[in-house]
Amino acid sequence: MTFNLTSPAFKEGDTIPKEYTCEGQNHSPELHWSEVPANTQGYALIVDDPDAPVGTFTHWVLFNIPGNASALAQGATSGVAGRNDFGRSGYGGPCPPRGHGPHRYFFKLAALDVASLNLKPGASRSSVEAALQGHILGEAQLMGRYERR
Repeated sequence: MTFNLTSPAFKEGDTIPKEYTCEGQNHSPELHWSEVPANTQGYALIVDDPDAPVGTFTHWVLFNIPGNASALAQGATSGVAGRNDFGRSGYGGPCPPRGHGPHRYFFKLAALDVASLNLKPGASRSSVEAALQGHILGEAQLMGRYERR
């Protein structure tokens, strides 16, 4: 069984549409997952850009997503938002420096054996990753690209 993460907005490796970026409406894309591991109680999502000039840049941290969910709607607020590297809670879309070439954006969803990570809203990525230790049943990933010209 393969845990899958997809989006109707873009396919694996394709360009993320402008509406999901800082040059558009900057709302999160719709996401769907399937073939989840048995006994999944909850999910956590981290979206990052490893091509950022300052090193890996975190665009979205979302945790305590209900275990019975199989999708996040566009602009979703399900779950609890952690702090991104823009210094805000919630989604911050792709916004690479102009002329820096295409960047890759990895949407990484972890299926968990717990419903709650017992963290407060606005938790840092490192706090979320520490809380995930020992609770990951499976991981799914979707990668899209974006370039500002």
